[in-house]
Amino acid sequence: MRLRGLHRYLGIMTNNVAEYYALIEGLKAVEPWKPDRLEVYLDSKLVVEQVNGNYKVKNAALQPLIKQVQDLRGKFSLVEFKHVEREKNRGADALANMALDERVKKPAAGG
Repeated sequence: MRLRGLHRYLGIMTNNVAEYYALIEGLKAVEPWKPDRLEVYLDSKLVVEQVNGNYKVKNAALQPLIKQVQDLRGKFSLVEFKHVEREKNRGADALANMALDERVKKPAAGG
């Protein structure tokens, strides 16, 4: 069950970096609730496998981000990161599109 949906424009970055920022912001948002168990669903298989320790993080730009995830993960008793197919994660795509749409300036009517 999704308890809350957040969106924010992050600027220009790679998909992987954006996935990590979204994960970090999500973990920060949940932290005050102090849940006994947390299941986090991401449509980036790469990020899921990296945070679960199954893939190495070779990209230097991701090193400080995975460190933040690990630090935040330590604040919860049990956290599971699971992969979900992009087609089944339309809610997250909708939130990302909302953030982008809010950032894009709408042209003035007329001409």
